[in-house]
Amino acid sequence: MREYKVVVLGSGGVGKSALTVKFVSGTFMEKYDPTIEDFYRKEIEVDQAPSVLEILDTAGTEQFASMRDLYIKNGQGFLIVYSITSLQTFQDINTLKEQIIRVKGIDKIPMILVGNKSDLEHQREVSFEEGHHLAQAWGCPFVETSAKNTHNVNEVFIEIVREMNTSPVKEKQDCCCSLL
Repeated sequence: MREYKVVVLGSGGVGKSALTVKFVSGTFMEKYDPTIEDFYRKEIEVDQAPSVLEILDTAGTEQFASMRDLYIKNGQGFLIVYSITSLQTFQDINTLKEQIIRVKGIDKIPMILVGNKSDLEHQREVSFEEGHHLAQAWGCPFVETSAKNTHNVNEVFIEIVREMNTSPVKEKQDCCCSLL
């Protein structure tokens, strides 16, 4: 059974934990308790292949940003999450993508842009088109989700496995050569 290391990144309060917990246990977390770091394992089947997802749900607050490099270094696929109800969280994600590219040392990394809280349409600050255009510019899939309504929750985790299968991360090699 193949294992996949998925890292869930985004600003505080965008619903990273709600998405992850909904996927892993099927329950929706109504109250928000800031995460420092949570780790989950779940067996799923993707395209007839049994898979184990190791999901790291990260802190969205800036005080734990220094730990992010380590999460990124160990991750193979990334869910970059913003809230459709907060333009600021959408603007914050560019920094996350740049950090992933810097730490991994490569441009093509399995990732999915996730606009969460699609059940709060009446509070929308980021249009579907804005998310879609950014994902196109990044060259990655885009999905809007709702952890509350279970909309696209399983699909986003299945899709990140597919992304990791089609374009696995080739780590940069720290190389030195000696001349004789």
